[in-house]
Amino acid sequence: MIKEKNSKLGIIHILIAAFGFSLMTLFLKLAGDLPTMEKAFFRNIVALFLSVIMLSRSKEKFHIKKQSYPSLFFRSFFGTAGLIANFWAIDRLGLADANMLNKMSPFFAMLMSIFILKEIPDKVEWFSIIVAFLGAVLIVKPSAGLASLPAFVGLFGGFAAGTAYSFVRRVTRNGERGPVVVMCFSLFSSMVTLPFMIIYWVPMSLKQFVFLLLSGTFAMIGQLNITAAYSYAPAAEISVYDYSQVLFAAILGFFFFGELPDLLSFIGYGIIIGIAIIKWHYTLKIKAKS
Repeated sequence: MIKEKNSKLGIIHILIAAFGFSLMTLFLKLAGDLPTMEKAFFRNIVALFLSVIMLSRSKEKFHIKKQSYPSLFFRSFFGTAGLIANFWAIDRLGLADANMLNKMSPFFAMLMSIFILKEIPDKVEWFSIIVAFLGAVLIVKPSAGLASLPAFVGLFGGFAAGTAYSFVRRVTRNGERGPVVVMCFSLFSSMVTLPFMIIYWVPMSLKQFVFLLLSGTFAMIGQLNITAAYSYAPAAEISVYDYSQVLFAAILGFFFFGELPDLLSFIGYGIIIGIAIIKWHYTLKIKAKS
């Protein structure tokens, strides 16, 4: 009963995270043509500020469990590497290609959980993540640009993000608080991107500044919920729902930019929603037997 409840909570949190990250991407796009590192810095500094406020008001304040340090470091390192690689790829690839490569992260999260957490996905879980990925392919329609160096960097970004999610699960499974995980990652990322932002600084308008603050705010919402999601359930159970971000992005693209999906995209949406429903029923069936 507890496992079933945790699985449901994991799914809810990963859906909220997907929506939060979709809004983060929306406001990054609305911020316009600013340097990658400038956007990356604001994406993280807001989350750092908010997480510090949350921890300062908590009972344990800024206490970090001693056994959490290795996992927090690797979560921060791989998370930052994935963020920078993804942003770098977006600047050099088509947006669809870059997003497609980033959507490999749920697959890598399942794969790396085998080695990091000893959580072995079954055949249905592998099937669901592959089908969801194929649905995403129909939506973003990657081009021949995938056979290039920027594409390999983008693929590494997906690998790094998936690996970071595995360390999120490990550190939270050992009892570390979500805001601590977010604070450490945001601090690490801000320190890495700050020098580059200073060197390549481009002045921004008030509107751009507000959009970047909103981007950082929704990044914080995404980070808190992705951290909570992987604390409640293994990647094998919930990774497939991460593809809902593609659906949320399509809805936001339609309302804000008038982007109307074509037939293949609608087929892709149907595949992702369908496999998510099938996976949901499969998980309930397995939980009922255990």
